Amino acid sequence: MPVGVGPHPLPWPDDPRLDPELLAGGDTRNVVDAYRYWRREAIVADLDPRRHEFSVAIENFGHDANIGTVVRTANAFGARSVHIVGRRRWNRRGAMVTDRYQHLHHHPDIAGLAEVVRAQHAVLVAVDNLPGAVPLETCNLPRRSVLLFGQESSGLTDEARSAAGLAVSIAQFGSTRSINVGVAAGIVMHAWIRRHADLSTAW
Repeated sequence: MPVGVGPHPLPWPDDPRLDPELLAGGDTRNVVDAYRYWRREAIVADLDPRRHEFSVAIENFGHDANIGTVVRTANAFGARSVHIVGRRRWNRRGAMVTDRYQHLHHHPDIAGLAEVVRAQHAVLVAVDNLPGAVPLETCNLPRRSVLLFGQESSGLTDEARSAAGLAVSIAQFGSTRSINVGVAAGIVMHAWIRRHADLSTAW
């Protein structure tokens, strides 16, 4: 089944947000229909006032392939920004090009991220099955949150755990010790949406 739309019929709309190359050749990007034929910069500008008051951060010390999935989900839920902690390079394949529409920031260490969180008057929320973590199912996530996730294999570093102002865990009922970090990120972001988002603004 074809994805997207073909060339726009003539005459083209007189709209500076539209990209002449896309109008001429068609738009098969992974964007909602409202943004068909729009320039990337115009899409970002339109998204910015719609973004929510939570951000997402993930530690990148082992080239975790799940980072792309986390970025894609952050885009779907309208995260204000995404923070990569540790290595600057990460596997973008899972992002499905959605990183082009997000505000991405890099921090060499947790201390750099924590400084930004304090400046934003936000709460750094560690997501991990840690002793003393508050069950996500009973926790009211702060409106201004930075949701922090660790590596798939080892979870959050000790530095990340120490810097967090709140730790939450996801209830599990099976035999596995943990769940995929990309799945965990989606669960926690959706918990924030259920608590704080204006659902009338969803596409």
